Amino acid sequence: MSTPEANLVKLGITLPEPMKAVANYVPFVISGQHLYVSGQVSTTPDGLITGRVGETMDLPAAQQAARRCGINLLAQCKAAVGDLSKIKRVVKLGGFVNAHGLFTDIPQVINGCSDLMVEVFGENGRHARSAVACPTLPLGVAVEIDGVFEIEN
Repeated sequence: MSTPEANLVKLGITLPEPMKAVANYVPFVISGQHLYVSGQVSTTPDGLITGRVGETMDLPAAQQAARRCGINLLAQCKAAVGDLSKIKRVVKLGGFVNAHGLFTDIPQVINGCSDLMVEVFGENGRHARSAVACPTLPLGVAVEIDGVFEIEN
């Protein structure tokens, strides 16, 4: 059985430095056997991925933005627990999409992150989820996703 870290290598993904909080909150909190990761926005090493889906961004680009949110979630997880093998399960993701009012494929956008969690954690990456459209998101980003993870103590 592959480890999450080995799966990242197979996928060609190098986790970035975790983002620092941009307001009065912390990037993650551990409570009991759960790790709560604050919303991670769509960024690349080159900067923010901004835009409104269905207006200035199409579905494939939005899915890639959601995947980048997932990579940023994993970076926070690694910062919190040190080794992604300590993540027992992805419990829930909350996805927010900066979308034009007529764009309705919000769940397909968030699949960009959900698919990554399954690629990295296998069956333990399957999770509960919400996917919501918003008229705007912080910093003008296209996607923001938060997560709840079960961890080993």
